[in-house]
Amino acid sequence: MALRVALISAAPVTAHGWGRYTRDLMRALAAQGLSLTLITAQHAEPDSALPVSEWRAILPPLTPAPRLLTARLLAAWPGVRRAVRGHDVVHVIAEPYALLLAGSRLPLAVTAHGTYVPLTMRRPVLGLVYRRVYRRAHLIAASSFTGAQVRTALPNARLTVIPNGVHPDRFQHPPATLPEKYGPTVLAVGQVKARKGYHVLIEAMRAVCDALPGAQALIVGDSSIEPEYTAAVHGLIAQRRLDDSVHILGRVPDEALLGWYHTADVFALPSLNAGGRFEGFGLAYLEASAAGLPVIGTRDCGAEDAILDGETGYLIPQNDPAALAERILTLLRDADLRARLGRAGTAFAATQTWDRVAERVIALYRAIAP
Repeated sequence: MALRVALISAAPVTAHGWGRYTRDLMRALAAQGLSLTLITAQHAEPDSALPVSEWRAILPPLTPAPRLLTARLLAAWPGVRRAVRGHDVVHVIAEPYALLLAGSRLPLAVTAHGTYVPLTMRRPVLGLVYRRVYRRAHLIAASSFTGAQVRTALPNARLTVIPNGVHPDRFQHPPATLPEKYGPTVLAVGQVKARKGYHVLIEAMRAVCDALPGAQALIVGDSSIEPEYTAAVHGLIAQRRLDDSVHILGRVPDEALLGWYHTADVFALPSLNAGGRFEGFGLAYLEASAAGLPVIGTRDCGAEDAILDGETGYLIPQNDPAALAERILTLLRDADLRARLGRAGTAFAATQTWDRVAERVIALYRAIAP
């Protein structure tokens, strides 16, 4: 008999990491015979492309988080308790929703994508509740670095590291129409927020453009999340006289993003740890690798599981524009090196599939189910 699993997550959309993870994991789990209920945000419209037995849109949204989120979570608690009855396992994918499993005795898994497990435990009063829920749960860390951070915050946690997956076939082949580029091109993908390190990329691009006139950097991602940081990034671009060289494209359709993955020469996202927040994994690195791009990320974050240093790309110190510029220039000047790293990245991405992730997650479900 197939396991009945209740997944609790933010809206399963491609605009943020929680949503993308949920969509990909659901499809992979259903393909292996699981019966799934999705308990998600109130504004989430049912999606016929997702393989769910039940769709329960009863939760307050997390992206963006509304005012009085805690009160809204507590108001949703009775409905969630009813919705999870009869399931073999409950899996919380968006960590703030773990509060809704306080008092439940059902087998529980919680995915720790990055920042949120440690941060929720630091909250006044409610931090104690989160801590009790996490201690009862089996935690799934999206990277080795995330797992280490969780263990520091919650010693003796029951924890398994299962890195995120990718659909290699989605990225290996370019779209019919490619975007036009105007020089050696560096691509960065991710929401425009401080921990993505875009200010470091801009500083590096000043040195890159001085050494290689005509070089370009394109930033693809939602720029509305941290408006003050976005304004600071625009200001830095102007201050460094890079208006013709660094372009913030905002969110683009999936087809356009795929085109840039196949048109750019280098992928660089210099994520950094800031204010207790860090890059939990960095799926964009793996997507870029699947498309054949050499990738540059930073040490001491989840990127260490997404990049094979010296094989698929490079890991550099955080907050180091000089090191980033050096690596970008090395790659832009050496087409054979780019091709070698790109081929290795494509091969690596082919081993990191969502089917493989689902197999490991299902094994965990079976281990904790009654």
